[in-house]
Amino acid sequence: MAIPNNSVSFDRLTVASPEHIRQPALRQLAKRVQIETLGYEYEQSQTITRSYNSDQSELVLQRLHQTQIADASILVAITHERHPKLLLTRRASHMTSHAGEVSCAGGRYEYADGNNVVTALREACEETALPPNKVQLLGQLPPQTSKSGMSVRPIVALIEPNLILMPEPGEIARIFWADFEALITQPTVEYKVEYRMQDHLEQTATLLTPSWQVDGETVWGLTGRVIANLLETGFDRQLEWYYRLQESGLELDR
Repeated sequence: MAIPNNSVSFDRLTVASPEHIRQPALRQLAKRVQIETLGYEYEQSQTITRSYNSDQSELVLQRLHQTQIADASILVAITHERHPKLLLTRRASHMTSHAGEVSCAGGRYEYADGNNVVTALREACEETALPPNKVQLLGQLPPQTSKSGMSVRPIVALIEPNLILMPEPGEIARIFWADFEALITQPTVEYKVEYRMQDHLEQTATLLTPSWQVDGETVWGLTGRVIANLLETGFDRQLEWYYRLQESGLELDR
């Protein structure tokens, strides 16, 4: 799918000012994600919750531009409205990796991208037709490691509500939305997934792991870990995230 306007230009991107966000949960999230992005030293030297200025916006952009490039980046996109929604997709069943699994829009870094933000926006546009010019950045979360060993950088952003999005059929089977405020308090549900043992490829085991049930879909794995980290960063919600062998109770490091 061709990208509208044919490019994603980093120097045209903007960072959302927390003071200009009226929705309380989103305002709090913006403040905390920007603290996370700028680092502990910045939090100690200047209190982000008291004031916001253009210099801070530039600092966030600089940090995003200078962050080490990950193997892949995803866009954690939340609608900027009274009742925010989190954009989610289900990958097509014929994909060679993560087939049929729920994910945030995103994908592998390409050399022309230059940084993680452009990767996330380009891939989100290719997969869902989300226009990059409808995105306001909040910041980034710590990288996660996929089950294939790839480093994945989550880029958090606000998007305009009521955008007309379209799944790219070669990659995406469905686009759907999670009620963002419900996620903050919604309990997780233990999910069973069949896991092929690496040392014995002919053998499988049943793993138990937390998940969210959203609009008939099961959100688990890397996407679940990203959401859990987002909720911990923004709202101090502590969620144990584990992969436990059903038969033995042994926890796996994945």
